[in-house]
Amino acid sequence: MNELVKYEDLEKKIISIRQTEVILDRDIAFLFNVETRALKQAVKRNISRFPLEFMFELSNEEMDFLVSQSVIPHKKYFGGAKPFAFSEQGVAMLSAVLNSPLAIEVSIKIMKVFVQYRKVMASNKYLIQKLDNLETRYINFESKTETRFEAVFNAIEKNTLPPKEGVFYEGQIFDAYVLACNIIKTAKKSIVLIDNYIDESVLTLLTKRQNGVIATIFTKAISKQLELDIKKHNQQYPAIEVKVFSKSHDRFLIIDNQIVYHIGASLKDLGKNWVAFSKMNLESLNMINKLGM
Repeated sequence: MNELVKYEDLEKKIISIRQTEVILDRDIAFLFNVETRALKQAVKRNISRFPLEFMFELSNEEMDFLVSQSVIPHKKYFGGAKPFAFSEQGVAMLSAVLNSPLAIEVSIKIMKVFVQYRKVMASNKYLIQKLDNLETRYINFESKTETRFEAVFNAIEKNTLPPKEGVFYEGQIFDAYVLACNIIKTAKKSIVLIDNYIDESVLTLLTKRQNGVIATIFTKAISKQLELDIKKHNQQYPAIEVKVFSKSHDRFLIIDNQIVYHIGASLKDLGKNWVAFSKMNLESLNMINKLGM
């Protein structure tokens, strides 16, 4: 068996238990060309030479761990007895106890492997530390980037949200239309429009709402023509409920039962003449209750 193969064989037999690199009695016995029972008996006869840092007996939990990690196939691998685990110093002491040329020769090679194993582990710890540092830096970078993106998106959202108040002058029909569309698109759950004068253009405007948003209109009267418009609209698009309500002089647009816009003209007439709009700072619940919703 050449030196390279010997090194590879020995390296595979070193395991880490209790934060210590050890080799098990069965593997040492094989390498020393002695029976495991004879090796353990020699240890027991000289137990004073083997303090815990030299040798210890594996617990049931540690044996279960070795099985789970495929280090050993099953607990009966050791013949029913709990194995001894030897550290580097324990291997050196064991060769002195056995006092055979082969044991001495093999123990020297085992100790060299222990040294090499520690170097590899130290190198791995250095790499792991570097990876941990890189991961920490990445997490910090990701967190800062997320914060920056959030700030950018908030700024964009702030600029794209409908203004709180303003005036449209005569002829600003498209600008007023875009504002109404933007307000309608902000709704997540519901839209309530209070407007005494609506036509099919208002129904079309409400198709701009998001999927699943419920739309309700309160208006002064429902003519035969408007009734037909509503019927045809609801046959093709998500239904809009239209109710008769004659107690309001002004126009209001209520978004998600929370946000109330006061609009100075009917939605169908926005931009035809001067018209003001404003986002009202009031409790919408009272208005919703008075509508009987």
